[in-house]
Amino acid sequence: MDLLTINDQPGRYPGSYYAVNAHANTMELRVPAKGDLRCDVCVVGGGFTGLSSALHLAQRGYDVILLEAQRVGFGASGRNGGQVGQGQRVEQDELEDMVGQDRAQALWQIARQSVDLVRDLSTSDLVHADFHPGIIHADHRARYVKHSHDYVKHLQDKYGYRNIRALDRDELRSLVNSPAYFGGRIFEDAGHIDPLQFVLGLARMAEAAGVRIFEQSRVTSLQETAPAVVKTDAATVTADHVVLGCNGYLGRLNGHVAARVMPINNYVVATEPLGPERQEELIRNNHAVADSKFVVNYFRFSDDHRLLFGGTESYRYKFPDDIAGAVRVPMLEIFPQLSDVRIDHAWGGTLGITMNRMPHFERLRGNILSLSGFSGHGVAMASLAGQIAAEAIAGQAERFDLMASVPTQRFPGGAALRSPLLILAMLWYSFRDKL
Repeated sequence: MDLLTINDQPGRYPGSYYAVNAHANTMELRVPAKGDLRCDVCVVGGGFTGLSSALHLAQRGYDVILLEAQRVGFGASGRNGGQVGQGQRVEQDELEDMVGQDRAQALWQIARQSVDLVRDLSTSDLVHADFHPGIIHADHRARYVKHSHDYVKHLQDKYGYRNIRALDRDELRSLVNSPAYFGGRIFEDAGHIDPLQFVLGLARMAEAAGVRIFEQSRVTSLQETAPAVVKTDAATVTADHVVLGCNGYLGRLNGHVAARVMPINNYVVATEPLGPERQEELIRNNHAVADSKFVVNYFRFSDDHRLLFGGTESYRYKFPDDIAGAVRVPMLEIFPQLSDVRIDHAWGGTLGITMNRMPHFERLRGNILSLSGFSGHGVAMASLAGQIAAEAIAGQAERFDLMASVPTQRFPGGAALRSPLLILAMLWYSFRDKL
């Protein structure tokens, strides 16, 4: 099974709203890598992590080659819900139990920096994407609201975080016109962005800084030596350092990482344009929303007033034949008033998750770094991961070592048994969401 081709055509972006809006498939294809090449750092993967790594390394004066198997932003980086979430993927009280108070505090600061980085990068003239502030966490069960409000106080009291506010049922309903929710909280300095436009902008910034980007250059082997040797079908790249930013598309490139980072699929639809008035009737103030289900529903509006709604899960890596029909079900559970609305675009994507939902950072050997497993929280954290990788290669490894210190367990049975165990887990959590 080849996740790079099972659902997509080689060298083409998916039929997502983002790709159509950006006219991505009319953009000139960057040439594949050919022959014997030499560089300081070879980056594998042209998503948030890889492009951010390449950009920040080039800004430090490194000679960088980036190899992308398809097109830059082809994978999860260019297909996701566009939510730039505050905090780590795991909430701080859970992190405190996992790693202790001091490390949890430091991880919170890293997460804050990740949102700041996306916001700052979005202001570049080469990035054609605006950052829109505000993410609402909506509780789909009344019994969850107390924890939500306690968590607001926890962040305010223990972390000095003031850009968060508790929402009771009435205020949440005034912000999100849905009968499905009972309360929640809003992160006022988190936000949302067009992810494909953002990642295409990172590519332009990286090239302007001197990075050599090669598309349709799938890595077939990695020789973990010093220097390392990275091979594609047509090229051999010799590099002092390697950064693996493959996330859910790692394949068999490194079995150690593959046992800890599992690919799963998720799905998104874009409705017809609803206009600014109807948008405001559904979600006030152009905030993004994610709910408390384990199989999360997440939604926001595009700049041309389409509802972008993500959710559902599948138990096989082939995308379902009717993505629009599958996602319409939870969309109408949240917004029954949209029963007459047309869906114009529907697409799927593959992301990487870990057992504990925290990213997996690892130094595979002294000159090879892997950063992946962002578990649906990658717009901010994967972008910062690239900056952190550049720091580590330059000899400033404090943030990398902190992220790497969070234990990431192997999936039981490793890569071979991930898929059947995923089916059992998702069935259980889907059932739990309904309770």
